[in-house]
Amino acid sequence: MQRGSDRLSVHRDDEMKHELQGLLRSGHPTRTEEWHDPEPSADDDLRVAGGPVTPGTSTASLAVVRLELARFLSRGAFPASPRELVGILRGGYAPDALIEALERLPRTARYANVQELAEALTGTGRSTGRPNA
Repeated sequence: MQRGSDRLSVHRDDEMKHELQGLLRSGHPTRTEEWHDPEPSADDDLRVAGGPVTPGTSTASLAVVRLELARFLSRGAFPASPRELVGILRGGYAPDALIEALERLPRTARYANVQELAEALTGTGRSTGRPNA
């Protein structure tokens, strides 16, 4: 007799193992009811369909790059140089494509906010960073 804090009986545990056996062997859901299965990813989702956001490519618009940068950079990170921002992105486990794009920016530039940085990365807008003073 097993004593402990198990919420399920031994019989229910064996029943659940049997239910999962088909899923584990096949690698895909085996239920006939679709509502049990997780929802698949959307085909038109840019992150899934196009891969990670890479500044400088034709698919990376200013808004997409700005959104991706804002996921990892807070307001407190600015004003900053590309070198400082790379350190923050690495600490936040940002995608390598984003970090590599920042490493290609001029080291003497400083960016006041995410908008200026996104414009410099995509080559759009009027801002390319301010030189260090």
